[in-house]
Amino acid sequence: MPEEESIDIKFRLYDGSDIGPFRYSAASTVDFLKQRVVSDWPKGKTVVPKGINEVKLISSGKILENNKTVGQCKTPFGETAGGGVTVMHVVVQPSPAKTKSEKKVDKAPKSVICTCTIL
Repeated sequence: MPEEESIDIKFRLYDGSDIGPFRYSAASTVDFLKQRVVSDWPKGKTVVPKGINEVKLISSGKILENNKTVGQCKTPFGETAGGGVTVMHVVVQPSPAKTKSEKKVDKAPKSVICTCTIL
């Protein structure tokens, strides 16, 4: 029976600090990784995710989908020689409901200033 592949991953935050590295099985989902990032988020950061829906993980320039496994997200050029550590970037986005309500408050009624004259 073949041994299950494991991958060392560290998460790079917006300010350049890291969470990890941690060892994950290739069968771990992106959703599971996001839960780990939220639970291990460093104290004292100005941006703090309220849940996994606000966290986006980026690997090799691609935003990873929650239902994919770590093994599915691995790209040939992202593989590390000799079992090195894979770096995933973490982006925190506010929830869409909050963003929409802020936009409604910021919008002021626009007045029409343009006029046209036909000769």
